[in-house]
Amino acid sequence: MTRGRRPTVVLAVLILVAGLALLLFRSGGPGPNDPEAGFARDMSTHHAQAVRMSFIVRDRTDDDGVRLLAYDIINTQQAQIGMMTAWLDEWGLPKTDPAGPMRWMSGHAGHGHAGNGHAPGAMPGMATREELAGLEKASGEDSEVRYLRLMIAHHRGGVDMAEAVLTLSGHDRVRRLARTMVDGQRSEIDQMNGMLRERGAPEA
Repeated sequence: MTRGRRPTVVLAVLILVAGLALLLFRSGGPGPNDPEAGFARDMSTHHAQAVRMSFIVRDRTDDDGVRLLAYDIINTQQAQIGMMTAWLDEWGLPKTDPAGPMRWMSGHAGHGHAGNGHAPGAMPGMATREELAGLEKASGEDSEVRYLRLMIAHHRGGVDMAEAVLTLSGHDRVRRLARTMVDGQRSEIDQMNGMLRERGAPEA
């Protein structure tokens, strides 16, 4: 071997070893059809709508309490989206499921696609286009009540999804995040129902 070719060969070997190490590292993670992957994808989509609704109400109310709640939801759920996206990158998995959303919950007791009040592939608690349009047109206390009711339903759907992955996954990081979501969103549901009572609106 000539002296000039030796660095090139060494570099090629190093790249090959690094590639194999990365494949081995990823092979220990969840697969594309595992509940951890489905949860990360679908909960990111679910969170994205909560962030959108929170930005909408932020611009339609001057109430400090509602604006603070909206900011907390925006910051918390955007951070969690970042975390779940990083997991998918680490596992070498696509950000969306080519076969459609919510497959990972299919057949889970109490969480199947049929019989849970949602159409096949639908995420629980998601606001409809009509509900989002109504929120965008509202202002003042009307926007606050609409937001609180929509977000309570949204949080309940998120808790449903997080509890499902807790029963389906043994992955420590996924379980820790899911438990954080369950505890945090249940607390916010109680807070939002209190805010509805303050406005003379029925609890959701």
